[in-house]
Amino acid sequence: MKRIGILGDIGSGKTYVAKCFGFPVFNADFEVAKIYKNNKKVFKKLKKELPLCFDSFPVKKKEIIDAILSNKKNLKKIVKIVHYEVRKKLSIFLKKNKNKKIVVLDIPLLLENKINQKNDILIFVKSNKSEILKRLKKRENFNMKIFNNFKKIQLSLDLKKKKSEFIINNNFKKNSVRIRVKEIIKKLI
Repeated sequence: MKRIGILGDIGSGKTYVAKCFGFPVFNADFEVAKIYKNNKKVFKKLKKELPLCFDSFPVKKKEIIDAILSNKKNLKKIVKIVHYEVRKKLSIFLKKNKNKKIVVLDIPLLLENKINQKNDILIFVKSNKSEILKRLKKRENFNMKIFNNFKKIQLSLDLKKKKSEFIINNNFKKNSVRIRVKEIIKKLI
């Protein structure tokens, strides 16, 4: 099984690009949302670590945002707690798809949390910064301070680009992305 890791800036279209490959996708953001909604053990750990920030189960997005904004150290604490559960979900996903030719990993902190493996094929999604901001501002609960806090814990985009075997320019026009994805798949299979 080949593992493709999708890298890029927040809001660059990584999830869309991941889906374009047509292979099983592990979407960490989706898994995190499920963890907040369904995992009482994570709630208890968050409540113990940050008692003033988390009131009741399920964990609400507003509580997470408020916790991150109240103290910049809180983001790392939250990531550490949730990351352990995400790794377990990833392990289940990989076992379930072990017979697939390719799986796609849509994990925002793939390199930062050392989830990638030596043989992973890294693909960088490059997008125009002003277009990214325009798209992010349309998102519900978008907060520039949260965005900046997440940027601080991420590796530089230049480093991610250097580590990548392929670059996909996402101008948010579907055809150009799909054409590039097909070219990459041909080279991989």
